[in-house]
Amino acid sequence: MPGIAELDHSRRLARPDRPLLPLRRSVGIVLLNRAGRAWLGRRAPKWLPTRSAFIWQLPQGGINRNEKPLDAALRELEEETGATSVEVIGETSGWLTYELPSHLLGRALKGRYRGHRQKWFAMRFYGSDREIDIGPRDGKKAEFDAWQWVSLEDLPTLAVPFKRPVYEALVREFARFTR
Repeated sequence: MPGIAELDHSRRLARPDRPLLPLRRSVGIVLLNRAGRAWLGRRAPKWLPTRSAFIWQLPQGGINRNEKPLDAALRELEEETGATSVEVIGETSGWLTYELPSHLLGRALKGRYRGHRQKWFAMRFYGSDREIDIGPRDGKKAEFDAWQWVSLEDLPTLAVPFKRPVYEALVREFARFTR
């Protein structure tokens, strides 16, 4: 079973099937309710041919210049879910990465990145479900069109295949917060 540090492939050498694009520095959030269930949103990325192929994922997003990872995580969480009644209860010991499959290079992530290098935070949600607002805000489109609370252990099976190793690492790292 790989450890957290072993999932960082940011120094991968260029290969003919993968242009040497950078990994985007970003954050991810495992938002856990009082019952220990994780918040999961459904989105339809622009690079999918139809809206019938939805992808379930955790909140995540880029780190702005001069922004600390925790500040980025709190900002992204509020932008994507509306949740602010949270407490940080953990973070990954290192950074996790995933790379896009070859057929998505140049299409996903605005064509500028080959994947993400992420710092992940576990947060406890103390608000009510009415606080969750996935609608558009501040002139930006909504990231998700539906959401649900799920068992942390189910995350990898609901994620797109190229993100599954990261989600499996999150389950191992944050399982102690679901009890």
